[in-house]
Amino acid sequence: MEQPPGGRLVSSLLLGPRGCEVTLEREPGLLRWRDPQPPRRGRSSGGENVVPASEIIAVEETEIDKKQCDSGKWQKMSKPHAFTVHYVKRARNHRWRCSEITFGCIDEQLCNQWIQALKELLDSQKSRPKQLLVYINPYGGKRQGKRIYEQKVAPLFHLASISTDVVITEHANHAKDNLFEVNIYKYDGIVCVGGDGMFSEVMHGLIGRIQKDSGIDQNNPKTPLAQCSIRIGIIPAGSTDCICYATVGIVDPETSALHIIVGDCQPLDVSSIHHNNTFLKYSVSLLGYGFYGDILRDSEKKRWMGPARYDFSGFKTFLSHQYYEGTVSFQPAKGTVGSPRDKESCRTGCRICRQTKQLEEQQKNYGLEHKEVEDEWKVIKGKFLAINAVNMSCACPRSPKGLSPAAHLADGSADLILVRKCSRFNFLRYLVRHTNQDDQFDFPFVDVYRVKRFQFMSKQLEDNESDIKDVGKKRFGQFCSDHPACCCNLANSTWNCDGETLDSSAVEVKVRCQLVKLFARGIENYKDETAYNSSSNELLS
Repeated sequence: MEQPPGGRLVSSLLLGPRGCEVTLEREPGLLRWRDPQPPRRGRSSGGENVVPASEIIAVEETEIDKKQCDSGKWQKMSKPHAFTVHYVKRARNHRWRCSEITFGCIDEQLCNQWIQALKELLDSQKSRPKQLLVYINPYGGKRQGKRIYEQKVAPLFHLASISTDVVITEHANHAKDNLFEVNIYKYDGIVCVGGDGMFSEVMHGLIGRIQKDSGIDQNNPKTPLAQCSIRIGIIPAGSTDCICYATVGIVDPETSALHIIVGDCQPLDVSSIHHNNTFLKYSVSLLGYGFYGDILRDSEKKRWMGPARYDFSGFKTFLSHQYYEGTVSFQPAKGTVGSPRDKESCRTGCRICRQTKQLEEQQKNYGLEHKEVEDEWKVIKGKFLAINAVNMSCACPRSPKGLSPAAHLADGSADLILVRKCSRFNFLRYLVRHTNQDDQFDFPFVDVYRVKRFQFMSKQLEDNESDIKDVGKKRFGQFCSDHPACCCNLANSTWNCDGETLDSSAVEVKVRCQLVKLFARGIENYKDETAYNSSSNELLS
């Protein structure tokens, strides 16, 4: 083995029956080798394979079977020695797979030198988790969470030498309650196996625990929240996996497990929802009133139908064509880069999210981060078919563009979409735009704003409030729970908060910039992932 200047290791190793030159560049952390196989018909030869150390999963000494010993150059070895490198292999549509390559060495010392060098390189990857707390929802989706984890995820964690403490949830809020009891600080991350509901439960538990330990009152909407440094991993196993799709690009358990293993980190904005200085919920994807709230409220009664209940309830809600009156007031996100109607989607290493974080740090240094200017608020009254606030695109396999294609994961803002009362035909035209490449906001009855905060009050609550007190002195009034005989349920919709119902006729929503972190890197911005491992520097330059 040669050791040229600069920390490179170069050796002639065996790959199958043929020899090849293998290089390990320690400084940038790259493993390179050239495929020695002769060219196949329709395929070019001599492709160089490049694997960054950050995407090597494990290295181990390998036993060589007799069939390999009896072929090619292996016969010349008195005692064959080899090592196997397990690494990330990209496939199409953002799918990752665990691949492996086995190299043969002329003697045991050379084999041990390579294994030692590669393991030292892996040990230098400080962002990788070593101990994880795993919550499995065995009831969500198609009830496959436990099987998916045991068959597809646990073997990969074991290969990467990650130790796990597994909790199988037994009832709603089991994971959330458990996070207030366990010592979360001994873990490098928390993994949830399930759908968006399971993620929401873990997120609420983690944020709540961090605020409790920091002495922060979540009920005060103006209080800054402590950021959560413990990352959350999502293994998709639910009816809907919108958050996983929007942050990884595909709903695939093995891909998500590999993102966790390599220690990816994607900051994520979280919206806090309050009513009358009382904390209600957190949201990271969709907060929808009207159409999407009605769909969820109706589908909750039809859980026996499985995922098909969303299609049935969606069709039923569309035919009802219900609209709701109210007032929306919001504070525009003037400090963010970009707009809801530009063409710059959020991708790995997003420029807009990065610049927003830099701007926030500058404001913090000058003591301006919590300055609120009341005269910047805008007020819109009207009749709405839907009021949607999204912290991410909300893309999914059925709607590849999502509700707001240019929404960003970590820019400290939400896209507020107001769909005013219109004909059923026009509303259908708007819904169809979610599945094609047309501008879905290009309608006179649709308005979209990038906001940092917003408030909503239903007209019925405003009318009730005006009979009791001066509405100009207080933004929100009381719930009408004191009048059970009233017909408020007919005049008000339900909020769809990340797939869970939230009943409130008046809410105050504030975006918390990069409050949590995921084991993800955002959707990678290249068309053919298979080119990554077959070309030398397409993504590494």
